[in-house]
Amino acid sequence: MTCRRLLLLAALATLGVAPALAAPALAADAALKTAIASPDRTPANVVRDGARHPYDSLVFWGLQSKQTVVEVSPGGGYWTEILAPYAKATGGTYVAGVADLANPKLSDGARKGRASFEARFADPAKYGKVQFVNFGPTAGPLGAPGSADLVLTARNVHNWTVQPGVADKIFADFFAVLKPGGVLAVEDHRADPKSESDKGANGYLATATVVALAEKAGFKLDAQSEINANPKDTKDHPFGVWTLPPVRQSAPDGQPADPNFDHTRYDAIGESDRMTLRFRKPG
Repeated sequence: MTCRRLLLLAALATLGVAPALAAPALAADAALKTAIASPDRTPANVVRDGARHPYDSLVFWGLQSKQTVVEVSPGGGYWTEILAPYAKATGGTYVAGVADLANPKLSDGARKGRASFEARFADPAKYGKVQFVNFGPTAGPLGAPGSADLVLTARNVHNWTVQPGVADKIFADFFAVLKPGGVLAVEDHRADPKSESDKGANGYLATATVVALAEKAGFKLDAQSEINANPKDTKDHPFGVWTLPPVRQSAPDGQPADPNFDHTRYDAIGESDRMTLRFRKPG
């Protein structure tokens, strides 16, 4: 063994770093940066990186190579465009919880939306083998019990709290699919320090509400971060959080957009102030 190698091992031992773990950690960081920088990402999503902080958020949530990651309600695929290629590159698995095809009340629009989403991420050369699972208020399990390392839900909890019992059911599903020690990653629009409005009907939730839901399901709050904070967000917008970018709503729900609505103030705020929470399943 060379003198240089011996000195390196001695330095790692002094720092309390296991030599076998040092290289994979660096490789995982590089793979994540590569996924975020991919030219295959949608330009509209890339533009939002300054508000969504993908690298810092995923590192905070504990994303690592070879993990099974379940994302529920991936929406426009912002995280899918990063997580699926990352899983492919690092020997992991990405699972998207999408519209529940087993629900007889599912709308035609939701069925078409799921089909479009699946087709968009069907190229294994780019995204690996993306898996899809039914998700919703009446859906079955998100996977085999204890099969996931990380469950991610971004800007969704406020949609469930306005439906009696739905949030409790969904958080129980999260708990069931995670391995002992697994992580539940949550991002949502933060009402604090204002009061929560009608269980999040305006899109904003109190952090305490989300923590209570997770703890009721059995999770422990592991950490919270200000990565996605926005102190400019006054949280008093005419059409709730959807007045802000990227939605930029300008009229009440169900009505056509108002061409005379002045977006200036809301565009200057940018995307919402958001909580970024990491929960852990005991074990």
